[in-house]
Amino acid sequence: MQICAASRILCGVFDLQKMRILNTREVKEIIEKLDEQFGFNEKLDYAFLQNNKEKIFLMSKDLGNVDVSGLRIDSLGLYFAKLEKQGLRLSIEGSQIIGPKCNKNILELKDEQRELWVKGYDLDIDGDLGFVIIKNKDDFLGCGKLRNNKLYNYVPKSRRLMVINE
Repeated sequence: MQICAASRILCGVFDLQKMRILNTREVKEIIEKLDEQFGFNEKLDYAFLQNNKEKIFLMSKDLGNVDVSGLRIDSLGLYFAKLEKQGLRLSIEGSQIIGPKCNKNILELKDEQRELWVKGYDLDIDGDLGFVIIKNKDDFLGCGKLRNNKLYNYVPKSRRLMVINE
């Protein structure tokens, strides 16, 4: 199995105390949470890793076929989501991966709201849905938390835009 080969390689070159490969049951739980929260029930053909800060990363299962013995690896995979008490909070890339195949808890922003969102502002929007995928037209912009008529922004400061070019 490719995951086992990837796991053996990772043990040799990466500190697995910081990141571990999730087993089939744990991956199934994440997929169930995605279905429950966002109506996503597709297969994600990736290896799932989790760090000690509850962040979930996706990585190709083909890593087991790559010779990484001469490489210095600082991190692995694509940051996908974070496990929170209230559910999964998707990264921007996580929302882009699953967003087109989700059918609930998708919040469509108007253009003027989108501009404020990508600049890092929280928005006043009616609702109390918990974590929602943020969308504007065909673009998936990340995940926010809609609580008590306020949409809380989780766009990292380093990724916020100062100016938007149309």
